[in-house]
Amino acid sequence: MSEEKKPEDAQRRYREFLDLMPLTLSLAGLPTSEGTRPYTEEQIEARAFTIKHAWKAARQVARECIQK
Repeated sequence: MSEEKKPEDAQRRYREFLDLMPLTLSLAGLPTSEGTRPYTEEQIEARAFTIKHAWKAARQVARECIQK
């Protein structure tokens, strides 16, 4: 039997995501675009991978700080 996801849960997770975004981007350490050249598809995928893993680290840091 699958559990239904409540809209409040999705809102809470989205808020958590937004709250952690500054720390996530800081941990990712990615340079900003030069503005004149768009990123290639491969570059975008690599950056997305980096951000995904930085978000997991940011989330873990926040959890550890809250628990202590």
